[in-house]
Amino acid sequence: MPTNYISFQKTGYFSKLICNYISQEETLRPFYNRYPTLDNFKGQIEEKKSSFPCKNREILASVLKKQYKNIQVTTATLEHIEALKKNNAFTVVTGHQLNLFSGPLYFLYKIVSTINLTKKLNQTYPASHFVPVYWMATEDHDFEEINYFNFNGKKFQWQGPKTSEEGGAVGELPTKGLEQVLELFSLELGMGKNAEQLKKMFQQAYIGHDNLTDATRFLANELFGDQGLVIIDGAEKKLKELFVPYIKNELFKQDSHQEVSKTINELNKVDPSYKIQVNPRDINLFYLAKGLRGRIVEVDGRYAVHETDISWNKDELEAHIEAHPERFSPNVVTRPLYQEVILPNLCYIGGGGELAYWLELKSFFKQEKVPFPMLLLRNSVLIITKKQADKLEKLNISLEQLFLKKHSFINRKVREISNIDINFDPQKEHLVAQFQEMYRLAELTDKSFLGAVKAQEVKQLKGLEHLEKRLLKAQKRKLSDQVSRMTDIQNELFPNESLQERTDNFANLYQAYGRVFINLLLSELYPLRQDFIVITV
Repeated sequence: MPTNYISFQKTGYFSKLICNYISQEETLRPFYNRYPTLDNFKGQIEEKKSSFPCKNREILASVLKKQYKNIQVTTATLEHIEALKKNNAFTVVTGHQLNLFSGPLYFLYKIVSTINLTKKLNQTYPASHFVPVYWMATEDHDFEEINYFNFNGKKFQWQGPKTSEEGGAVGELPTKGLEQVLELFSLELGMGKNAEQLKKMFQQAYIGHDNLTDATRFLANELFGDQGLVIIDGAEKKLKELFVPYIKNELFKQDSHQEVSKTINELNKVDPSYKIQVNPRDINLFYLAKGLRGRIVEVDGRYAVHETDISWNKDELEAHIEAHPERFSPNVVTRPLYQEVILPNLCYIGGGGELAYWLELKSFFKQEKVPFPMLLLRNSVLIITKKQADKLEKLNISLEQLFLKKHSFINRKVREISNIDINFDPQKEHLVAQFQEMYRLAELTDKSFLGAVKAQEVKQLKGLEHLEKRLLKAQKRKLSDQVSRMTDIQNELFPNESLQERTDNFANLYQAYGRVFINLLLSELYPLRQDFIVITV
C-alpha cells in the first residue's frame, strides 16, 4: 500500500497562518511556546513536571476510573490511567465534538495522530510515560453541527430529542430517535461482515446508552481502547473544583478578554490577512443548568445569565462558584486553559482552525501562570483505492493537480492534453512589446496620445484573453469525454469540492476494509512529519 506526501502549502486547503506556522516563520515565534519536535519535548516535560500539582493527578485518575465504570476498559487504557498518578506521566491531547457516529473522517486522524505521537515519545523518553487523551466536548451546545454523518454520499441525520434539554450541553442529550437513524443506515450498509460490525457498533453505542456522552465514549473506546486511548469528560465537579480560582479570575478580572484582544492586535500587525479565529467576550464562561447553557454577562455591577432571570451580586456568585463549580462551563477561549489545568499535558493536536485560536492564547496562559502546550497540526489523509489510483495514472493526473480547485484543475488538464496550444502568453508578450514602441512615439510627438495608446493596449489584450477563453471552452467540448472522466475521479476523492476527510464518515472505508483500515492508519500516520498524507489501499 504506497503512501505519498504533498506539502500542506501545496494543497491549497490550509490557511496562510497555519502554513506559516508549520514553516516556523520567525514572525509567529512570539505566539507559541515550543515548536513540536522530538528534541523540544524535553523542555516541555521539565516545565510541566515542575508546575503540575500531585493532588491533581490523584483527582484526575479517580475521576477517569469513575467515568469508565460502565464500559469495558482495556488493560492498556487502565495502565495509562494508573500511570497518571505518577509525576513522570504526561498526556498528549486531542479534542472533538460529540459528532454522530464520529462525524467526518478526521475524527479518526486526530486520535491516531495522538496515539502515534505518544508511542514515539515513549520510545524517545523511556524515563517518562506518555498517555493519549481524547477530550470529549460534552459541554458544547451546537446540536446542528453534530447531529449527522455522511455515508455513501447520503446524509444520515438525527432530529434529536424533543425535550426541554435541547438547549443545554449536548453531552446530556438522551439518545432518543436514533433507532430510526440505525434502521436507515442498516439498509444502506447492506450485508457482509464489516457491515454487521458497523451496525453492531452503532447499536451498542447509541441504542445501548442513554445519553450522547456515554455513547461517544463507548464508540471511541471500541475503536481505540486497544491502543490505550484515555477518554475524558471535563463536565465533572471534582475537575471543575480544580478550576475554581481561574473561574473567579475570569469573572472578576476578565484576564482572557484583555490578553487575547492584545494578542489579536499583535497578530494583525504581523499580517493583516491572517483570519482571526476567535474574538473574546468580556466574560468567556457559560452557565449550565438542565436544558440551559447561557452566557454569563456583567450588567451594572451584577452578574447574570444572558436572556434569563438568573443573576447574582459578587458575593453571591463567589459562594455559588464554590458550591457548584460544575455549573460553570468554559467557552472556546477558556476551555484550553481548563484542559491544561486539570491534565499534565505537553501537546495539543488539532486541525488548522483549532491551532489558529490556540495561537491567540499564549499571553493569556502566561497571565494565569499555566504552561502553554506545544501545538501540533493533526495528520490529514486522502485515501485512494487501487482502482482510483489506476484511473489517475491513465488520465496522467498528478497529486498536485488533483488538489487543485475544480475550475483550475479542468483548465490545466485541458491545456495539457489538447493537441493545440491554448496559451496566448507569447502573443500577449508580443503585443505588449509592440505597444512599447507606440508609447515611445507618443512621448516624442504628442503626450496627449498616451492615454489613447494605453486604452488600445488594454482593449487588445482583453481581446486576446477573450479568444483564449473561447478556444479553451471549445476544446473542453471537443474533449468532453476526458473532461468528464477527470471530473468524476476528482469528485469521488473530493466530495462536494472539499477534502474527503471533512465530508466522509469512517464507515465508508470500514465497510470495505474493517479493522484493517484502523491498523493501516496506525502504521502510516506519523504526526511529526508535517505533510498531507495520501494512502493507496
